[in-house]
Amino acid sequence: MSNCGRWLFTAPPQGGSTPFISLPSLPTTPNDNIAQIDGEVEAGLMEYKPDIIISVHPLMQHIPLWVLKWQGLHKKVIFVTVITDLNSCHPTWFHPGVNRCYCPSQAVAKRALEDGLEDSQIRVFGLPIRPSFARAVLSKDDLRKELGMDPELPAVLLMGGGEGMGPVEKTALALGETLFDEVHEKPIGQLIIICGRNRGLVSTLESMEWKIPVKVRGFETQMQKWMGACDCIITKAGPGTIAEALIRGLPIILNDYIPGQEKGNVPYVVDNGAGVFTRSSKETARIIAEWFSTKTDELKRMSENSRKLAQPEAVFDIVKDIHELACQRGPLANIPYIFTSSFTSLI
Repeated sequence: MSNCGRWLFTAPPQGGSTPFISLPSLPTTPNDNIAQIDGEVEAGLMEYKPDIIISVHPLMQHIPLWVLKWQGLHKKVIFVTVITDLNSCHPTWFHPGVNRCYCPSQAVAKRALEDGLEDSQIRVFGLPIRPSFARAVLSKDDLRKELGMDPELPAVLLMGGGEGMGPVEKTALALGETLFDEVHEKPIGQLIIICGRNRGLVSTLESMEWKIPVKVRGFETQMQKWMGACDCIITKAGPGTIAEALIRGLPIILNDYIPGQEKGNVPYVVDNGAGVFTRSSKETARIIAEWFSTKTDELKRMSENSRKLAQPEAVFDIVKDIHELACQRGPLANIPYIFTSSFTSLI
């Protein structure tokens, strides 16, 4: 891809969070509401002069495409959207002016068609995740040895996202009790807790006395190894974590979701038999204890279903398709990168 030109990844101005808006609030002509974002987009285009723009944000289709058309660059610059919601998604993800819309699932592709895109614009490759998850990894036994885990006990991975949010402590305590066999006075499982950047949570959990093997970790950059060493995962319904867990064949317990953008990820997992949803820490612990004792067949079945949903080659398929688009530009690639008057001058 290095010969195909420069890249510009669109994102909200200054990397800030973007408020939820409905589609009708996006105007069809420039106005004060889009002046700041438009200025950021124009500045990015002038600085980088990209040959390809990849949008990975639901609010970064309309304005960049307006700017490209205004500057007469919409035939020169390839514009693609990579949708990062597995199931339910906001209408602003879809714009008929894109060269390609990469959908993570058939449900999203159907929505794209309903919102005016053509079949030729749509590809269903899955959700792109870090290449390290698609590469061959060590066996579970080797990973457990490397990570200092118990080689025999089944393991559950408990995550609270990059910031270590949610009912991590409450769930960990419930698991600490449930995964200990009081009758035989021995653990039936082990627990790995990823606390992200939440140092307070790390300190709290490390100070506790546990009856089962527990490893408490902060922010991790080798999640493919921890997932590869475990047998199931507890997490909120973030699409990236779900996609990674599916590749590793992990049954998933979803314990929360962000209203709107993540809500649809819950039925994507549950309806496909790859996991369950519960907000109850006690219920979560009970399910894990059963998976590790009396319902191992259910755990195995969900693991198989997870692997069926997995699309580990998604990131490579997307890059290859973009490369093909770039190579098809022909004479259009020679259109000069000349800017007319600023789009914001009309506002």
